[in-house]
Amino acid sequence: MHAYTVGSIVAALAAISLELILDKGRLYREWSFWISLAIIFFFQILVDGYLTKLSSPVVIYSSHHFSGFRFPFSIPIEDFIYGFAMIQLTLTIWNRLKDRYPSR
Repeated sequence: MHAYTVGSIVAALAAISLELILDKGRLYREWSFWISLAIIFFFQILVDGYLTKLSSPVVIYSSHHFSGFRFPFSIPIEDFIYGFAMIQLTLTIWNRLKDRYPSR
């Protein structure tokens, strides 16, 4: 069983579901969300690419825990799925709190 693969997919589906239930997908209609996601993924590629480089990795993934699909460079695709879930869930909660407690 690929625990990291399953965990990242479950996290992403849960975050997407929460956004659709709480905010009716409002976040996905905002350009700022997609721009921030692109910026975060750009820096994730730089850092994760260094940490997981196959020549001398700092972080090593067991082949039993992830799909084995790496993109780009040597970054496990699960890192991007999990990163998306984390960013999206954070922004969903932030938007909910912003709506509940508007600045005074």
